[in-house]
Amino acid sequence: MPMGTKKTRIGIYPGSFDPLTNGHLDIIIRASRLFDSLIVGVLRNDAKKTLFSMEERVALINKCTKDIPNVKVEMFEGLLVDFVKKKNADTIVRGLRAVSDYEYELQMAMMNKHISPEVETIFLMTDINNSFLSSSMVKDVAVHGGNIQGLVPDAVVDDIYKKVKND
Repeated sequence: MPMGTKKTRIGIYPGSFDPLTNGHLDIIIRASRLFDSLIVGVLRNDAKKTLFSMEERVALINKCTKDIPNVKVEMFEGLLVDFVKKKNADTIVRGLRAVSDYEYELQMAMMNKHISPEVETIFLMTDINNSFLSSSMVKDVAVHGGNIQGLVPDAVVDDIYKKVKND
């Protein structure tokens, strides 16, 4: 790279986001400040039964991030490090809620480092208000008619209730 040329910093925040929670959105907002471009990678994981299709999840995230100019939302499948390389990124962003998350995330980060030594993983601690929050819990509360207000972005509350009523 020529002297004085700044490399564009691209980060990837991967996940299934089924559905997007306030915890996810908090990580997206904070990570978007660390990179020139942040790609939210919506993972196709056929092992997981999802409530929303990949296209629906992308649309919900786009709805909630439309005012963050350096955030893009894209679908991917296969190895995360391959997606990272394809997008010319060099950093994976992961959110941590508790020690139990750390063990799993550390294993994933070390495996990704083994496969692609040039790819870094950074961990952002969740806001304390979201430390208990998971997409699975949100779905369970919504399915049983509970209040999900404050757990997910206001823009997607109705989408979630409509989806659980139709399934």
